[in-house]
Amino acid sequence: MRAVDWVVLCATLSAVVLYGLWRGRGVRSVEHYLLAGQTMPWYAMALSIMATQASAVTFISTTGQSYVDGMRFVQFYFGLPFAMVILSFTAVPLFHRAKVYTAYEYLEQRFDTKTRVLVSTIFLISRGLALGIGLYAPAVVLTVIFGWPDGTTTLIMGVIAVLFTMKGGVKGTAWTHTLQMCVMTVGLVVALICAVSFLPAHVSFGDAMTLARAAGKLNMVTTKFDWNDRYNLWSGLFGGMFLALAYFGTDQSQVQRYLTGKSIAASRHGLWFNAAAKIPMQAFILFIGAMVFVFYVYQKPPILFEQNEVKRLEKPALSEAYQAVDKKYEAAFERRRDSADRLIAATRGGNPEQVRIANGDYRQAQAGFDAARNEGAALAQRAGGKKVNDTNYIFLTFVTKYLPAGVVGLVLAMILGATMSSIASEMNALATVSVIDVYKRHARTAATEGHYLLVSRLATLGWGCYAVFSAQYVKRMGSLIEAVNLLGSFFYGGMLGVFVLAFFFKKVRGLGAFWGVLAGEAVIFACWYFTSIAYLWYNVIGCVVVVVTGLAITSLQRPENSASQEVKAQFAVG
Repeated sequence: MRAVDWVVLCATLSAVVLYGLWRGRGVRSVEHYLLAGQTMPWYAMALSIMATQASAVTFISTTGQSYVDGMRFVQFYFGLPFAMVILSFTAVPLFHRAKVYTAYEYLEQRFDTKTRVLVSTIFLISRGLALGIGLYAPAVVLTVIFGWPDGTTTLIMGVIAVLFTMKGGVKGTAWTHTLQMCVMTVGLVVALICAVSFLPAHVSFGDAMTLARAAGKLNMVTTKFDWNDRYNLWSGLFGGMFLALAYFGTDQSQVQRYLTGKSIAASRHGLWFNAAAKIPMQAFILFIGAMVFVFYVYQKPPILFEQNEVKRLEKPALSEAYQAVDKKYEAAFERRRDSADRLIAATRGGNPEQVRIANGDYRQAQAGFDAARNEGAALAQRAGGKKVNDTNYIFLTFVTKYLPAGVVGLVLAMILGATMSSIASEMNALATVSVIDVYKRHARTAATEGHYLLVSRLATLGWGCYAVFSAQYVKRMGSLIEAVNLLGSFFYGGMLGVFVLAFFFKKVRGLGAFWGVLAGEAVIFACWYFTSIAYLWYNVIGCVVVVVTGLAITSLQRPENSASQEVKAQFAVG
């Protein structure tokens, strides 16, 4: 990086952090530390909800996902708007009126203690593991910049995020998100402009669209139904909707965002904003990845984007084998570039038959290029490495090698700042559940406000240390954006199912809810282990199993007395 990039990077990050600390000043109570005193306006809460999801994983891995697999990942979000509308009229008013710090407090009010403990434990496991993935993503950034081991860079990012979160609490975090989203927007627009403007003079924006479309990178919608296909219209609408219902309705990292709202109306507006903005934002990020792909059609990319693996290939012992692979890779790149020019010329000529032939040749050239790159990855693996998946390094390589001075610093500030904001939100949520659902409920039920505030900050520190440790085990999980959503899908179906029972089935009691969650989780992991069903469907399957099991057990139980039933029913919808 050049001096001006360092200036832009440090100035931007400092501004964001100082703004968040200033906004988070004066925290003196647990309510203000964990819920911002429920004073957040709808627009700040809306941007905080969105920024909690927009970590380095979003920018590093989503662009790489599009480069490799096209824009069809956007279908993952097709069910989200429906989920936002449903939650705005169910979870939001119920949680606000119940006056809870966490979603799992509500489960004890509605069912019993054991159900609350079970679901809060599932949340701590799932979100704790996801926190490690979120922290590893910026370590990739610093590793690319400095060449340091990712263990070192993970530790640096973890320390910064923990100190920021411990100081400002959820209020400082939420206001930081507001400024961070502005930085994100500017950084993304600049990155796209650069990707398109760096194309050769004879390649127009329309030509770039042609090449991306021919290579399958603009394939936004797949209508064919296939249980085993991760991303199609149906898995996105149904599996994606159930995942969004679970994430925004039962995951404390999101529930805590809209519990900070001034009112039920403010929280609803925050969810509606996300319903309208999320799909366009993700499509825009994926489109950047597609344009980076076209850029590399004309600018030869490294055979592997992860430079540590390239260094492995360059060892003297592999010299002969690597030269053969590299020669084949060079030939494949030139063939793809030439076939791209022929496709552009045929498209401009307007002859359908010539376009069809040129399109087929271009696709064959792309397949040959992919095969040559895979040979390089296989050689690196044989040389002592693990299975190579460099998806997460593609966008970073483009940013650090080709963007102009100053822009590199801005984009890296966007990525690192987004990560810090997202991690801070997740550590807030983990600390909240640890203190409210575990410590205060079972260990120290009566203590001073200052004591619980101190414990909340110590819990934040503890989860930060855990994230640094667990991040070391996610580096070989491939695309981080897929990894984090796969991990969530292992648990979200069970969590969603128990809240569906709580909201809509007044007669279901604690025993049915508890065993329903266990049955749902068992079926989800069985689907993962024994079948090839796409992970988005785990959310639907798990939820249905929980509801059916809860209803079945309830039907076998003796009815409670009417007074007990009335108390439980007041916490359900309707």
